[in-house]
Amino acid sequence: MTETSETRYKVGGMDCAACASKIDIAVRRIAGVADVSVSVVTGTMTIRHDGSSDLKAVEKKVTGLGYSVSPLTGNTTPGHEDRRHHHHDHAAHGHGDHDHAGHDHDHAHDEKEIEGSHGHDDAPMTGPWWRSRKGRLTIFSGAALVAAYAVGHLVPAVASYAFIVAMLVGLAPIARRAVMAAFSGTPFSIEMLMTIAAVGAVIINAGEEAATVVFLFLVGELLEGVAAGKARESIQSLTALVPKTALLEDNGQMREVPAESLAVGTVIMVRPGDRISADGVIVSGESAIDEAPVTGESTPASKGVDAVVYAGTVNGDAVLRVRVTAAAADNTIARVVKLVEEAQESKAPTERFIERFSRYYTPGVVVIAALVAVVPPLFFGGAWSEWIYKGLAILLIGCPCALVISTPAAIAASLSAGARRGLLMKGGAVLETLGKVTMVAFDKTGTLTEGKPRVTDILSFGLGEAQLMSRAAVLEQGSSHPLAQAILHRAKADSVPVPPAFELEALPGKGVTGKIGGEAVDLLSPPAARERGALNAEQEARIAKLNDEGKSVSVLLVNGVAAGLIAMRDEPREDAGAGLSALKSAGVKAMMLTGDNKRTAAAVAGMLGIDWRGEMMPEDKQRVVGELKRKGFIVAKVGDGINDAPALAAADIGIAMGGGTDVALETADAAVLHGRVGDVARMIALSQRTMRNILENITIALGLKAVFLVTTIIGITGLWPAILADTGATVLVTINALRLLRVEE
Repeated sequence: MTETSETRYKVGGMDCAACASKIDIAVRRIAGVADVSVSVVTGTMTIRHDGSSDLKAVEKKVTGLGYSVSPLTGNTTPGHEDRRHHHHDHAAHGHGDHDHAGHDHDHAHDEKEIEGSHGHDDAPMTGPWWRSRKGRLTIFSGAALVAAYAVGHLVPAVASYAFIVAMLVGLAPIARRAVMAAFSGTPFSIEMLMTIAAVGAVIINAGEEAATVVFLFLVGELLEGVAAGKARESIQSLTALVPKTALLEDNGQMREVPAESLAVGTVIMVRPGDRISADGVIVSGESAIDEAPVTGESTPASKGVDAVVYAGTVNGDAVLRVRVTAAAADNTIARVVKLVEEAQESKAPTERFIERFSRYYTPGVVVIAALVAVVPPLFFGGAWSEWIYKGLAILLIGCPCALVISTPAAIAASLSAGARRGLLMKGGAVLETLGKVTMVAFDKTGTLTEGKPRVTDILSFGLGEAQLMSRAAVLEQGSSHPLAQAILHRAKADSVPVPPAFELEALPGKGVTGKIGGEAVDLLSPPAARERGALNAEQEARIAKLNDEGKSVSVLLVNGVAAGLIAMRDEPREDAGAGLSALKSAGVKAMMLTGDNKRTAAAVAGMLGIDWRGEMMPEDKQRVVGELKRKGFIVAKVGDGINDAPALAAADIGIAMGGGTDVALETADAAVLHGRVGDVARMIALSQRTMRNILENITIALGLKAVFLVTTIIGITGLWPAILADTGATVLVTINALRLLRVEE
């Protein structure tokens, strides 16, 4: 097989998983197509093909099934412009005249598309429901039904014909889709069951019921569409956060340009209170930035020069100049949305199982319906019309729609809810496995800890603490070393004066020396201070004690005499303790794997009360993950994804945790955008809630069917309650799944 390429399409009008599987089966049969994934939630279809397949045939097939389709320009990744205008391909739509003869609604729909109104007709995305094709059809069918009742009362003789006409109004498009689907490999579609039931009902003189059933079916489909749209909107609403325009700096002048035209490297100005229109780095200005829209972090982060900012976040109180680092299609929000959309296309194991189940379930029900219709009258002298009627009702119960949507609806809602809190998961399978995790292995630096040292202890011998910090800060001015940064940070926090220094000189591997106001001052590592004979036994003991706690120590000498010690350590994140105890209370064990020395590892693990392994190379981390799996744990590995990529890949679930975008999303299965330890526990809880929700959904779907199956056979309920068994269940299931969108902190 030759090189495969990918093409993505926007498909309109899908509102339940049965639609997706019909399209999937039909498109798979086209020559040259290697793989198809269709997502109801995002309204997209991705095809992998070897280039020999006729893409026009693909579009024609999908249009024939009764959906609108338009290519998302730009192979593989949808570009940014096509999210807004779907480029329509006249040929793809104009071809349809000969197929559509006699189906005016479809024809009108084609025209509508070519005019370019919106490119697709799924109710939720484009304006109010009554404007969509389904909405109009439902209203029309309802009106025909009312008219039939009126005519029937006025002229009883033609009543039955009036209902047949009313039924045909709604049934014609349904029957057309049923036939198309049957030719494309889905003989038992809900449309087919519906058509058989309605036609059968007319034959046994239940025309009135037939018309009512068709109308109820259309109402149900409409409700499904609206509910499916809700899940779709919640993730699309993230894209809406990015402003459409930006203020571009051009030769000292400001001009407003579309945000998507910004090139990497250009500088934009962001006024206080405005949303930032691109991912970038601050060139000048300092401001508090509200990142809640992107990361869910509620307290604004104060950011200065060289800090990274994200598109869609809100600038607080000062003018910022920002250098753009990512094109509109690649900014954090676009990547999150794309990740979630791809995740929703990838199927969870439960979903696969249910799809297999429904393949046998529907034909099975058709057989039962046939038996119910035929056996009692033939062998037990039952009345033909009564039993055929029951058989038709059972046909309607046989639609697997509610069952099939039960899993994807919950997973889609849950992936969206997670993304809005900065919890990204790559697909249903990841979401399912997360709930089963029994051991979480954390990386230390930058995951459980801040990733940068802080000053923890200041011991002075004779000098005041402020004077000690002031002298140390003077020597470290301008150094970018992490320990120097820790000292400068502390001096700034304590607002200690930092006077200028003279003759500053770095002593490689030892420290810094300089003159401050006539004194010779050195800031040295303990071995270097020892060489100068500046430390007495008591000071040595203090240094040893600090070292045992995993702290790095610098010694300040004034005129060759030790004046004080400054100890620093990479401290645990504020929420590390709480996050780990949340895991513990959920019954999940935690362990820390670190490349750091054993003393530091033991000190940090001691503070957090967690099991640990120290001095590990990346391959050692991978080995430990393997050992844990062999002991029967389901392992999640949390790391920044740089030095522990092998371990992330080896774990059942790799979770990348980091500062926003530079997360190694490629190797990981999931990502925590804020770097909050507690988010790991939240992710696991979200997964468990989702799995519970899926179980409830399956119970609702099967339970309602079972009840109606029994009541139909006994003869309590007739045709139109039977349609509710499916459509009603679908709506209930979707509403139940949408509960997951409510963000529970």
